[in-house]
Order: sequence, then C-alpha cells, then structure tokens
Amino acid sequence: MPIRRLLSVVALAVLPLLVGSHAWAAAARPAQVKASLVAAVTAIQPGQAFTVALRLVHEPHWHTYWSNPGTGLPTSLDWKLPAGWTAGGIQWPAPMILKDSKANIVGNGYEGELLLPVTLTPPADLAPGSTVELKAVADWLMCADVCIPGSATVTLTLPVQAGAPPADPAYGEKIRATVAGLPRADPAWTVSAARSAQAVTLTVKPAAGVTHTPQKLHFFSDDGLIAYDLPQVVKPDGRGGFVVTLPVSPTGPASPPQLIGVLTSENGWLPGNTLRGLRVVTDFTAAAPGTGAGAPPPVGTTAGGGLPGTLLLAFLGGLILNLMPCVFPVLGIKILGFVNQAGQQRSKIVAHGLTFTLGVLISFWLLAGALAILRAGGEQLGWGFQLQSAGFVYALAVLLLVFGMNMSGVFEFGLGATAAVSNAPWMQQPKSGYTDSFFTGVLATAVATPCSAPFLAPALGAALAVPLLESFTIFTVIAVGLSTPYLLLSLFPQAVKVLPRPGAWMETFKQFMAFPLYATVGYLIWVLAAQTSEEGFRSLLFSLVLIAMAVWIYGRWNAPGASPGRARFGVIALVVVGALGLWLGWPREMQAQATRPGEIAPVAWEPWSPEAVAKLRAEGRTIYVDFTARWCATCQTNKKLVFGSDAVLKAFAEKKVATLRADWTNKDPRITAELAAYQRSAVPFNLIWKPGQEAPVILPELLTPGIVLDALP
Repeated sequence: MPIRRLLSVVALAVLPLLVGSHAWAAAARPAQVKASLVAAVTAIQPGQAFTVALRLVHEPHWHTYWSNPGTGLPTSLDWKLPAGWTAGGIQWPAPMILKDSKANIVGNGYEGELLLPVTLTPPADLAPGSTVELKAVADWLMCADVCIPGSATVTLTLPVQAGAPPADPAYGEKIRATVAGLPRADPAWTVSAARSAQAVTLTVKPAAGVTHTPQKLHFFSDDGLIAYDLPQVVKPDGRGGFVVTLPVSPTGPASPPQLIGVLTSENGWLPGNTLRGLRVVTDFTAAAPGTGAGAPPPVGTTAGGGLPGTLLLAFLGGLILNLMPCVFPVLGIKILGFVNQAGQQRSKIVAHGLTFTLGVLISFWLLAGALAILRAGGEQLGWGFQLQSAGFVYALAVLLLVFGMNMSGVFEFGLGATAAVSNAPWMQQPKSGYTDSFFTGVLATAVATPCSAPFLAPALGAALAVPLLESFTIFTVIAVGLSTPYLLLSLFPQAVKVLPRPGAWMETFKQFMAFPLYATVGYLIWVLAAQTSEEGFRSLLFSLVLIAMAVWIYGRWNAPGASPGRARFGVIALVVVGALGLWLGWPREMQAQATRPGEIAPVAWEPWSPEAVAKLRAEGRTIYVDFTARWCATCQTNKKLVFGSDAVLKAFAEKKVATLRADWTNKDPRITAELAAYQRSAVPFNLIWKPGQEAPVILPELLTPGIVLDALP
C-alpha cells in the first residue's frame, strides 16, 4: 500500500476510537432528555400505514435539534423492524430559536415535550391476533450550557387486528394534531424570494380576504443558506404582507436555485394557531444589481473624485493594511529588528527602511505587471489572484507555520546555517541584514494582497480598469502606504529610541507574535478548504502535522551545544519527515494533469439524485451509489481501501460503472428519505444497481476491494 494511503488509513482508523471513547463517557452521565416510542392507534391493520412518534421529554432549559440544527446534530432514528416493514423519515415540526443562558442564538430545535412523527407500513400478510414489536435506536444531542450525546433503544408492542383500529387514548390526538400542524404551503399565503450576494429578500403576501396577522416571523433554512445566528429584519408591506431580509451564511451553498425552509409565526399563519410553520420552496428571482447595502462601486469608477481621490484611497488602504491580521505579524517581526538596530548609525537604519520599501514596491510592480499581462490576454482576474493557486496558498501556509514555530522557540537556526546564508553569493553585505529587509517587504506584499482594507477595494477596482500608467501609479501608492510606518521610523531614528530597551521581554514578545502567524495559517487553511478535494484537504491537514513534527525534531536534536552526530540526525530527520509532509499535502488535485499513458484514472463521482439513478437505469448502466459524509470515519476508510485499489478502478473502467455520491455531510432531506426507504438512518451505505434487476445489491458497512468486485455483474 503506498505510504500516502497508509498514513491516511491509519489516521482514519484512530478516529472511531476517539469518538467511541467520547460516546462511552457521555453514556455514563444522567440523561436530560427521556425518549419513548408512542403510536397514534392501539393496533396494527395488515398492509395499512399508520403513524408512530418518537416522544422526547426535555428537562427545563435543555433542548434537542431540528433537521438543520445550525449548531449541534439533528435527532435520528435507526429502525430495527421485522421483515417486510418500511419506515418513512422523521416528519419535523416547526422549530424554535434556541438560545443559551446569555441569550446568544445557538441553533434551531425544540424544548419541552416533542413528538417526531414517522409513518410505518406493515406487510399485508400479518396475521390478525398476533403481536408485533417495533424497535428503533434513537440518537440525539441534548444541550443546555453544555452538550451531551443521548441514545436510547425505544420499543412499542402492538396487536394485529383485521379492522381499522381506534385512536390511542393517550397519544392519538396529540400525534394527529402534530401531523396536522406540520409545516406546509397554504393558499392563504404566497411567497417569493430574490437574492443578492449578502442577503435574501423574502416577500410574503396574503390572499384576498385574509384578515389574520402573523407575528414575530422567523425563517429557518433547510440547507444552511441563511445564517441561523444573525438577525432577520421583518417589515410590513402595508397591505397585510411582509418583506423579510435574510442574511446569507458565508458557509452555505454557493448558488442554490431555490429558497427552501420554514417561515414561522408566533401566533400561526391561520386563525387558531393551527399552522405555526409555513413551508417555503420558491425559485429565486434576480435581484437588482447594486441595490444592497454596502454594494461596491462598479469596476472602473474612480470613487472619491477622479484619479487624485483614488490615489488618496489607495494610500489610506495601503496604510490600513498594516492593521490587518495578515500583515501585523510581519510588522511585529520588524519591530524586533528596530529594537536591535537602535544603537546603529542613522544611515544604516535609513538604508533598512528604504530596502524594505524597495521590496514592497518591486513586489507590487510585479503584481501589477502580471495583472496587466493577463488582462491583456483576456483573463478576468481580480485582486489577490495569487491566492487562487492552491499550491501558492499551501506553500505560504507552510512557510508561516514554520516561521511561527521558530518564533515560539521550537527551534532556532544554527550557527552553521547562519554562516552558510551569510557567505552565499547573493548576500552582498553579509552583516547588514539588507537582504532580510528586502525579502520582508516581499513577504509583507504576499500576505497583504488578500486583505482588502476598507478604502482599498475601490482603488483596486480602478487600478484593474484604468490605462496602464495610471494602474501602475495606483499600485505604487498602495505600496507606499503599506511601507510608510517602517519608512518613517527609519527616517526618524529618534522615534526608535522611545522603544523599550532590549531585554528579556524581547523573547516573550517574540513568542507572543507567533500567535498572529498561527491565525494567518488558519485563514490560509480555510482558503485551501475551498480549493482542494475532500481527500486532498484531509491529506493537507495531516501534512501540516508532519511538517510541524519535522521542525520539532530539528529543534530537539539540533539545539545549541548538540554533538555533531546529534545535529546531523536533526537535519536529516527535518529533510526526510518534512519532505514526506510536503509530498503528502501538496494540492495535486488543483493542477490540471492528464492521466499518463497506462495509468488508471480515478473514479469520477457525480452527485446522487433519484432522477440520476432512474436515467442511468434506463440506459442499462451498472450504478454504484455511495451514501457518505465527511464526518463518517468508516466512510473515508472504505473509500481509501476500495477506490485506492487498481483492481477496482480497472473493473469500474472496463464495465463503465456509473458512480454516484450522496453526500450527507450537510443535512439533505432527499438523502435522509432514501436511507429511510432502506430502513437506514446512518452512513456508510453502498448500493450497486445491476442492469435488468429491480432491487439493488446492498453492500456491508465495512468494505474491501474483494467485496465490491464480487458484487459487480
């Protein structure tokens, strides 16, 4: 097995142990939510569907979660029914806003007594006079100020009778009322939605003759498009309807075609409060461009009064970049340099400032030139385009991680390495540090470009649209603004003298300044999450761990005073482990590489949908369906073992197997319903549809290449 695959499989194999130990610890705690299974009827009629409900009773101040929880996890049911039975999915009542003890919104869910209805269908050959035990495993997350996983096996025994059974006296009416009040569309109200980049505008209009006035509206998004924890603005339209402004979540789906969710009213949508949640499923209409608050000016306009105003904004934007988290670590590093240089000649300090400024200027000019060349060639690129390269982002994250660990004291550059750098041909003045100042300016530019400060965006918009000379002028002014603080301190050395004298505080300050670097690494990892595949991002995270370990080994075995043999081991381990980390994590998926001759292409997954399955079956194709989720460690292990096998890849290619992936990482009602149709409520779940067969082959939870190959036609 290749080393990359082995490392990933080993790491994934450890995760279930960690999760299992957490679940064991949670099970030892007293439950704050009590679960039971209740039915709407007192008996079962053969072949006739009926409704049962998972009853959850919450202690005061405790809650569980809705299908889209915001935070937390939704309640689930794993049915253990006799042969021939089918169970539908949970039918979710309208949720409420969940808040903690400090009134912060923490999710969407329920409190008090809750009934979660489920439709069960028995087989038609049940014998009247017999009894049937219904069993399911319920899992939930219960939270107050802390969160505890909950689980219970719930059972219900009912007799079988030939005629229609009567309603259950204890829960029949409660379940009937719950089902009748489930969120649904109603002809008394019509909805429409328009979307901009930052918000969705939901318009609700009453039908003629409607006199009921809903109160305290709140929208709950099914797919996470709307931010669950941000305020929603509700305004009456003066005609009995409402306009609700919904903030878009930055982590929601990128471009969904519809708004899907539940719009609740405190006093219901109909008289008598019989319908608290209005089901919303509506296509988006186009929003008028530039009408949202804070909409940026059109590219090419010179905000602020022509070119002089744009240059002023450019200078202020570059100056404010010094306060951005991306740049502050670099400035903090140079502050230490100022303190060390306080006793030097003024001319040398000025030279450092000018060298730093030159590094910034040249970097900005190179970026401006690259943008100009690419724009002339027809590329539509924007500011920070270098961060669109996953390789660039990854390299920058590794660089800042290593730099941060150095500042934290994990390792120090040895005297031998320092001497080698000092004697390098490109080091013209070995003891001046001018090269360091120059490349610090380059680094400041590299990490500053993604941070669009408040006054910088319109200036950059103009720089990308105006003639070449004006564009270079704007970039130059931005560079001057970024380097001004350092330049001023170097031109006026008396300002340097007010800094504290060198002492023990410097080491403390140096270590403290590592944390902004780590924060920047975190930001870059967040960027990489959107640039690499699921498997590639996981390998990237493990690679950073290996690189950190390599640096730690170097610092441990190459400390000052170490013997030559020990120091050599530190250097060799740094190179070997660090290279392994780089090899594991480099984002190859983002590089357009064709499959080499003789190499087996990886599986190309398409999104699962019932329509896709029906279409491929009509074409007579063999179909492999993978129900999976990123948080499912077993799923990831299956994929590594099975689809890392050349034999499986070859068989899939030869048999032209269509591969569909049902990604359950985020809640998807259609996937939930499909799993329920097979009496499942968990992943992994894998199916193979063979041509000409009415039912699929259901594979076991734990897979091997042999199991999959044996199941293929």
